[in-house]
Amino acid sequence: MKGVLLVNLGSPESTDPKDVKKYLGEFLMDERVIDVPYWFRSFLVKGIILNTRPKKSAAAYQKIWWKEGSPLIVLSERLQQKVQEKTTIPVGLAMRYGSMSIKKGLQELYDKGVRDVQLIPLYPQFAMATTETIVVLAEELRAEFFPDMKITDVPAFYQKPEYIKALSNSIKEYLADKDYDHLLFSYHGVPERHIRKSDITKSHCKIDGSCCNKPSPAHEFCYRHQCFQTTKNVISELGLDENTVSTSFQSRLGVDPWLQPYTDRTIVKKAEKDGIKKLAIVTPAFVSDCLETLEEIAMEGKHEFLEAGGEDFYTVPCINDNDEWVDVLSGWINDFNNN
Repeated sequence: MKGVLLVNLGSPESTDPKDVKKYLGEFLMDERVIDVPYWFRSFLVKGIILNTRPKKSAAAYQKIWWKEGSPLIVLSERLQQKVQEKTTIPVGLAMRYGSMSIKKGLQELYDKGVRDVQLIPLYPQFAMATTETIVVLAEELRAEFFPDMKITDVPAFYQKPEYIKALSNSIKEYLADKDYDHLLFSYHGVPERHIRKSDITKSHCKIDGSCCNKPSPAHEFCYRHQCFQTTKNVISELGLDENTVSTSFQSRLGVDPWLQPYTDRTIVKKAEKDGIKKLAIVTPAFVSDCLETLEEIAMEGKHEFLEAGGEDFYTVPCINDNDEWVDVLSGWINDFNNN
């Protein structure tokens, strides 16, 4: 019997600093998130970050928490429910971190008789800290607990025309009645070393401004290329003026270089130096609105833009449980079921 497991990032159980600390501990101790030797990662996370960051993060979560719970969880559950209505095989939902674990999700499918699983990481672009950590953990769990289960993962779907169309239409619909001067595509940041580590050619990715535009097998696993390509695909789909669109990266941690340009600095620059008064931002690295979109962009980003002299700031919602996105996902699942 076939079945599907949708997997998103995860969330703390509540906005209590203790729950946030537990969640951050699991997330940041992942060797594909902070990819340094275990002893140093443990010292950094347990000795420093978890002694300072949970209270600050808890306060941020409190700003965006819904009555139903974590926005990311609630939106992911709505997506799962809508997709389930459009397919005849079981559709499960799991999170890479937190109590809604991948193991629990696989077990629930297994108990329903599922032995052939389509694993769908809910990330349009491939990255070590997102897609790869989900796929690797799922295989480890399969080998240890579900040896008679087969798992096939869906690769990064940033290039799929049906996804680009759904994303583009969601942007077009939201901004239809908005007057804006510039559209900024803000993607989640990763350390530059992640890009080099993911380079299967071991020589192509130089992060020099040109390598992402040169054809290479490395692009299959290059987060930076896939982000810029997503922007290009949407520009093409919507017929946008390239001079009114740009790309940036948010959420950096530590002192090592991360992908640039940085979103927070870009937001300020657009207002202070480029004279942009009306800015719209879309966040295509996320399919579900979460802390990074609802607080970091919609609240902090707006504050920074207005402080720098901007006037109007619009945050395009993620595709969440958008009906067209639901149709895209259920279409992939039905194709899997029929093959």
